[in-house]
Formats: sequence, structure tokens, C-alpha cells
Amino acid sequence: MLFEFKLPDIGEGIVEGELVKWLVSEGDDVAEDQPLAEVMTDKATVTIPSPKRGKVVARNGKEGEIVKVHSTLVVIEVAGAGAVAKSNAGGNGAGNGARATASAPAPAMAARIASTPATATNDRPLATPATRRYAREKGVDISTIKGSGPDGRITREDIDAAGKSPTRAIQTTSVATTAPASAPKITLPDTRPSSPTSAAGDERIAIRGIRKRISEKMTQSRRTAAHYTYVDEIDVTELVRLRENARAIVESEGIKLTYLPFIIQACVMAFRKYPTLNAHVDDAKAEVVVKKAVHMGIGTATDAGLVVTVVRNADARKLKDLAVEIARLAESARRGQAKLEEMTGSTFTITSLGAAGGIFATPIINYPEVAIMGVHKIEKRAVVVNDQIVARDRMNLSLSFDHRIIDGHVGAAFTAEVKRILENPTLLFLHLV
Repeated sequence: MLFEFKLPDIGEGIVEGELVKWLVSEGDDVAEDQPLAEVMTDKATVTIPSPKRGKVVARNGKEGEIVKVHSTLVVIEVAGAGAVAKSNAGGNGAGNGARATASAPAPAMAARIASTPATATNDRPLATPATRRYAREKGVDISTIKGSGPDGRITREDIDAAGKSPTRAIQTTSVATTAPASAPKITLPDTRPSSPTSAAGDERIAIRGIRKRISEKMTQSRRTAAHYTYVDEIDVTELVRLRENARAIVESEGIKLTYLPFIIQACVMAFRKYPTLNAHVDDAKAEVVVKKAVHMGIGTATDAGLVVTVVRNADARKLKDLAVEIARLAESARRGQAKLEEMTGSTFTITSLGAAGGIFATPIINYPEVAIMGVHKIEKRAVVVNDQIVARDRMNLSLSFDHRIIDGHVGAAFTAEVKRILENPTLLFLHLV
């Protein structure tokens, strides 16, 4: 029997993903629950397991292509007659509720699956919901656009190009039928991006996988949120002393104690005064969703690129628990083993390069959040204290805010509150806010 396995639901609101890597080849024998492919969504990379034991007859899609949820991913030949079984609509528990259709030999089915990629048509162009909404905002009819993405998929760049094209300008101002015949013709320049030329020795690297998701998300954030950055300098001399004393205790238990747990707790306390900083923007409904729980995103560098791991319910965790969870999530991300729920749902993000953290930056907001904090290196600096020049441990914080939601004085006040707590770290234990 040929079993047609469809890409299952891989997250709330997710309708498609990028086929990052095939883990099996046509003709391979696979066991139940054996990984078939890696698929990346806007949220995370997930491994799709086989629902059946058998032989892979056909794979649908090439690495780097976009695959739709509920579209056929693979066809597996399992023991039985020559009928074709399809996984259920959701794809989860694919063996349950499978229905039989007309029989077909394996080669014919393989050819049918391999030769039916998703394509765009004039009446139903291929585009994601976000892209369709963007087209409506720009006043562009996507049925008139030829997509440049995989299988004719329409991208935001295609919409931008269509919005600037002379053809569309004429269509949207087509009352000029009474213009005199002698009216001069105006030719607008083609502003569509062109591919750069390559010279001998140049290397072209495909933008795919995590790097592609980073590119798309950062572009969306810069295009949507009205960024502004606020930088302040903090005296962390007392925090350095406190951390050194605490580290001597917790490291005997095998726990690595960085400054991040202290900074997370300072942010949690500051949210009590400025709750709109722990929030999401729902642009579709023109609403701000102020979050009750604090799910702290932590920028984590991996070999594949920067990802955000999420310390869930950070507001309910103690210092040592935060340290353990941060280390666990970072290790899972670097090994590529982080789960979907460990990389989604953050409400505020902290990004830090530790000792290599520079002086200041302009971090890009992890949309749909409304703010992000950049943490910079701690170093000895000469400062004036009581009219004396002394050496103190200092660091900078760079925070970017969405000005549509967070006014300048609110962003500054939130930063000042975090600064007050970190400069007087006993407040972290006394909860004197």
C-alpha cells in the first residue's frame, strides 16, 4: 500500500514552512518515527518524523522550497495491497482515519507527486497571508503580479516593485483618457532590484534556513515598528561584587552564573511600573496586548545564526533557576535540539555579546514585541565620585523601542528603573521597588 503523508500542523497559525533539509532519500527504508525532513517556519526549525514504517517512494519538494501545511511531503510504500492511503487532514497521527483511493503502481505515484508543485494562478496567486495583507495596504492587486519566489510565490519585493511600476501608476490614475494627443510621455525608471554581477573567484551562498528567517523577520520588524534607540551608562560595581560572591556558591553545584539572571530580574521588577514594555503589537486589530507573564527572550548565537530562546515565566523564577534555564536553552539551541515552545512566545528580548559586547548598538526589535535590550561589556572606567576620579565597573545598555507604542519618556523612565535596580542590586532580594 502506498501511504501519502501530508505535512502536519507544526504550530498555531503556521500555514507553510521552508524545506531546509531532507533526511531520507527515495528508495530508503524508514522506521516509524524516523526523521524524514527538517522544516523551518517563522518560529523555529522542526523535524518531521515518519508516521509509518516502509520504503520512501517519492519526496515532494526540493531543499530551500516552500511547502504548504497539509500538502504531500512523502509517499511511503507500506506492507499491503496497491491502494493509496492519505494521511488525515491535520497530518498528526497520520495512521488514524486514513482513507483509501484508487490503486496505482509505485512509479506512477512517485511521478505524480514529484510533478505537482504548488503554482500561482491569476485567480489564486501564491502568497502568504502576511504578504496579501501587505499588498492590500499598498493598494496592489496581486493577481496582476508574477511572483519571483519559489514556484511563483509572490514576495514583498514583488509588491514593492509593482507599486512603483509605470503600469500600475497608469492603472490607478486612468482618468487621463481625455488627455491631448500631444501630451508628453513620461517614462519612469525601473526601480526593481537587480542581481549583482559576479567576478571570478566570487562565492554565492544561498540565503536559506535560519539565515533566511532572520532576514525576513528583521526586514518585517524594520518595516513595521518605528524604531528609536535609547542608551544609558550604568555603574555596576556593586553588581560585579554581588555576582562574584554568588558565583562562588552556585558554581560548587555545577551552575554557571552570568549577569543575565540579574538583568532579567531587574527587567521583571521594572515591568511592574511600566507594564506596556512587556507586550505585543497586534497590527491586524490595532491593539497592544500587555502580557501578564514574562517570557524572556534571550538572543543566542549558534553556528546557523542568531536565534531567540525563551525563558518562560521568568517572573516566577529565582536567580539560580534562571541561570540553569538560560544555560540549558543555550546548549539546546547550539545543538539544534531546541523545541518549538522553547523558541517562540517571548514577550521581551535581551541580546548580549558578553565581554565582546562593544559600547552601544541599535538592536532591532523582535517583532511583535515593543522593545529589546542590548547588554554591553563591563569594563573599568575612570569616573568622578565625590569629586574624586576613581575606577568603577561600568557598562552600557542600548534599548530600542517601538515609538508607535512606547513614547520617549516612557522608554527613558523604564531604562532608568532598570539602572536604579542594577546599581543597587540588593533591591533584587528585598523587592523594594
